[in-house]
Amino acid sequence: MQVSDIVQIFATLIEIIIAVVAILIAMQKKKNYGWFIALTFALFVIFDLARIFALDISADIHSLILLVACLSMLYGAWLLYGEK
Repeated sequence: MQVSDIVQIFATLIEIIIAVVAILIAMQKKKNYGWFIALTFALFVIFDLARIFALDISADIHSLILLVACLSMLYGAWLLYGEK
């Protein structure tokens, strides 16, 4: 296994942790932006796992996953910005 493969797997594990923390923010702190951050990083995990394991996902679906993740994070950031 190459160093780049190990780094990619480690980064994906960090994305999973971020998604879990974001869910805790949403549930325990009652912050809606937590759900959007969780969705973003959950989609990043799917995106990365598809690449790591060379899953048969079309380029269109791969691009759609990335677009939805970015839109989710944009909205989550907008909610966070609007917090008082």
